[in-house]
Amino acid sequence: MSAFLSADYWNQRYINNAAQWDLGRVSPPLKAYFDQLTDKDIPILIPGAGNSYEAIYLLDHGFTNISVIDIAPAVIQPLQEKFKNQSAIRFIQTDFFDWEGKYDLIVEQTFFCAINPDLREKYVAKMASLLSANGKLAGLLFNRQFEGGPPFGGDKNAYQVLFKKYFQIDIMAPCFNSVPPRAGTELFFKMSRKK
Repeated sequence: MSAFLSADYWNQRYINNAAQWDLGRVSPPLKAYFDQLTDKDIPILIPGAGNSYEAIYLLDHGFTNISVIDIAPAVIQPLQEKFKNQSAIRFIQTDFFDWEGKYDLIVEQTFFCAINPDLREKYVAKMASLLSANGKLAGLLFNRQFEGGPPFGGDKNAYQVLFKKYFQIDIMAPCFNSVPPRAGTELFFKMSRKK
């Protein structure tokens, strides 16, 4: 397993506050997307969710079936304790690639950029396997390169090639409402699993 996927690696990143992409709040493009969703009972998965601002936003806005997975106990255990009496949300410490289930919406928010790029094809296949027949994969991808990593970057053309085997890309476009430090460097996307 890549060191970038190990529980110990990510645990230490969170313990040492070294997750520099953590915004401290829900990402504005995802907030705007969530705000237009009407069915609040759909099963939602947020993998590699870290401090889970998006999940908590969904919970606070009446969504009833939210699953959050992350490999790092340093983030999952406090959230499990904090939300232990909330039946609408569950926090699971596990490796994304070992997870099973079916979801109508999977949210991508800085998980893709955190995994070793060698695992991107495996990521795409796994995402497709977790989506229900009419499910959507939606979220944000960095449209830029980084030195070293994680985070690991990429560009729109490479993403389109990567996802097209399993997904119909409904939208992949530059964000107009990114936080200022990310302005011009994020793509919002929404995809459907190919039939």
